[in-house]
Amino acid sequence: MSKPDLPTHSGRPTQALILFAHGARDPSWAAPFEAMAALVRARQPAVRVALAFLELMEPGLEAVVGAMAQDAVTEIAIVPVFMAAGGHLKRDLPVLVEKARAAHPGVTLRLHPPVGENLAVQAAIAQACAQALVSG
Repeated sequence: MSKPDLPTHSGRPTQALILFAHGARDPSWAAPFEAMAALVRARQPAVRVALAFLELMEPGLEAVVGAMAQDAVTEIAIVPVFMAAGGHLKRDLPVLVEKARAAHPGVTLRLHPPVGENLAVQAAIAQACAQALVSG
């Protein structure tokens, strides 16, 4: 079965995915998120995938959405790579998304729940934790 063609503009994807992470002072903290983004890119090569950070690291959400809008991206899914919806996701992220919507009215932004609320993610983490018992 062939994959459906994804919308493009001048050969560039018009759909994109932003993995939204917290950020930290230590640059090595971003490594697992960069690895996740690379895995998503490998699985979805026709979709533009980028990381954005809430604080302490660059780029921020506004910069990523702006760059994508300049490249004629019209649909962006934002997936918080957080375990749960705490204060940042309940208060800060909606404000950032609304600012981006106002700045780029031609871009549809869809905010998804944090990945930690996904049952498959919870099962994978539980399996990794349980594996600690047998890997000594």
